[in-house]
Amino acid sequence: MIRFEVIDATFNLRRKNAIKNWINEIILSKNRKTGSVNYLFASDDYVLDVNRQYLGHDYYTDIITFDTSGYGTISPGKKPENILSADIVISLDTVLANSSTYGTTFSAELYRVMAHGILHLLDFDDHTELERARMRDAEDQALKLLPEFGLGEDQVYHSTK
Repeated sequence: MIRFEVIDATFNLRRKNAIKNWINEIILSKNRKTGSVNYLFASDDYVLDVNRQYLGHDYYTDIITFDTSGYGTISPGKKPENILSADIVISLDTVLANSSTYGTTFSAELYRVMAHGILHLLDFDDHTELERARMRDAEDQALKLLPEFGLGEDQVYHSTK
């Protein structure tokens, strides 16, 4: 099950069912199943607090992905095979700023970041140049699926900063 929640920001995610179907397709395309995936959309300040509290990082970021696939299992630490579960925290402020920096729309950047979090859970990383290129290619492939689900330039966010 995929859920969406907004914390301390004014944002209305549009086309939720279509987005759920799109995310499910990304997961299924890598031979995995969707467990409990929770997207939390928030302000920069909220995400900074999460980054500090749980990761010990003192900087802003667009996304933080917590793999929860092994939580609640009979054997702690052992992930259920092929079932992907996560809590994904996204900074709407940073996504908006990055859309300007990268010369894209808010919708395009938001969908890229949403896919990025899922791809991390599907064993894509972005620490080296080669990993970043592989991640970018996987993101691009995920974004190419958007029209199949009727998704495009449909998301709007206005920062209060």
